[in-house]
Amino acid sequence: MFALSELEDAVAFVHRNMPPTPQYRWPLLNEETGADVVVKHENHTPTGAFKVRGAYTFMDWLTRTHPDVLGICTATRGNHGQGQAMAATRAGLVAKVYVPKGNSIEKNAAMRSFGAELIEFGEDFDTARLEAYRVAEAEGLFVVPPFHRELVRGVATYAYELLSAAPDLDTIYVPIGCGSGICGTISARNALNLKTKIVGVVSENAPTAKLSVAAGKPIETNAASTFADGIAVRIPVPEALEIYGKEAERIITVSDDEVATAIRLYFRHTHNVAEGAGTAPLAGLLKERNAMAGKKVGVILCGGNIDTEWFAEVLSGRTPNP
Repeated sequence: MFALSELEDAVAFVHRNMPPTPQYRWPLLNEETGADVVVKHENHTPTGAFKVRGAYTFMDWLTRTHPDVLGICTATRGNHGQGQAMAATRAGLVAKVYVPKGNSIEKNAAMRSFGAELIEFGEDFDTARLEAYRVAEAEGLFVVPPFHRELVRGVATYAYELLSAAPDLDTIYVPIGCGSGICGTISARNALNLKTKIVGVVSENAPTAKLSVAAGKPIETNAASTFADGIAVRIPVPEALEIYGKEAERIITVSDDEVATAIRLYFRHTHNVAEGAGTAPLAGLLKERNAMAGKKVGVILCGGNIDTEWFAEVLSGRTPNP
């Protein structure tokens, strides 16, 4: 998807806006999984999630190629919206952000703090996304889709950092929502000419990516009810599916109980706060621990933006009901 020089340019640009995030080995996670685990800490970005990387590169592209743009309009469950609001308002643009009704209160507050004009609409992300597209056209705003070449080029910088630091990884586990993260990881792996296998992880309650890969075409599900809200997607992005459907080693599912267990393990063993989507990769590794025993494995902790109420519930040993 990208030449190495394109990724290197993106890395240089992103690093002018934020420092690289760390990748750490945690001995207690190694004991828990039986693997040599490297955690990529995307929960340490300026917005607490990986999406801000793509926001930086997308907004740079947008303001250079559309100098008369007045603002952007997009849909999100939170992390994408925080990054877009930050980058757009820095550029002096309006940032209109749509979220589904009942979206995370704390993610909503964070988006507003970064300058978003926040609108709640519909019962899920995919319905909010369609409304955002309609409003953008009606009001002359630029649509920021969930998947775009310039978004992915920025997101790919986290995988470039990880694979540059640990080029001998056997496998990387990556969550799949709309697909920018896994496609960015695949792109960095390919640009660096490495053999690392990429495993996508989805919720068993939002399995559209897995079903679509198996069918060889987009498969829409009726619901996406998981407290791992960053991967609560009903409809796959065709452009992303085209990439991960061909280049991911496999797509696996995890339950909400498995995600909650992984959140507790991150806190107990590393004292990092992780959101549901951010822990799906660790949950996936735990599910496949027998196959991964003794191997050097990367897991993407893609975000730490979990609401306090849910986090408290998870730490008490329960699994939140979305």
